[in-house]
Amino acid sequence: MSIFDKIQHAIFGDKGLLGTGIGATKAPAPAAAPASAAPRAPGVSPAPAAPVIPVAPAAAPHPVDVEAVLTAKAAALGKPSNWRTSIVDLMMLLGLDSSRQNRTELARELGYTGSTEDSAAMNIWLHRQVMTKLAQNGGVVPPALRD
Repeated sequence: MSIFDKIQHAIFGDKGLLGTGIGATKAPAPAAAPASAAPRAPGVSPAPAAPVIPVAPAAAPHPVDVEAVLTAKAAALGKPSNWRTSIVDLMMLLGLDSSRQNRTELARELGYTGSTEDSAAMNIWLHRQVMTKLAQNGGVVPPALRD
């Protein structure tokens, strides 16, 4: 599971949004039904095909209020957290390893092209990018927290 997927899982839980993140893979397409190989007698019409019943697409999952979830997690910890601007605090709030190595890996996952040696610039970019990706994957994120 990618680091972003772990962030997403920690916020969204099992609300049907998992598998939509950076490391997600799509389910294989269903195989086509095999054509009937049974020979028919001359002059005998083929058996009628089974009726096609349209299937409604699955209902979209309900959006998750990311700010509310994170605010509740911070309140439950009972200690100050600067998760609204700090990727380190955000990861710590979610119980994830916020080490520089993990943040660098997250930056690679999300396509960071700047210098990973400039951790301040990388951290600012990471926080905004994570919030933007959460919004793209079904989270409700205030515009001030994303790009």
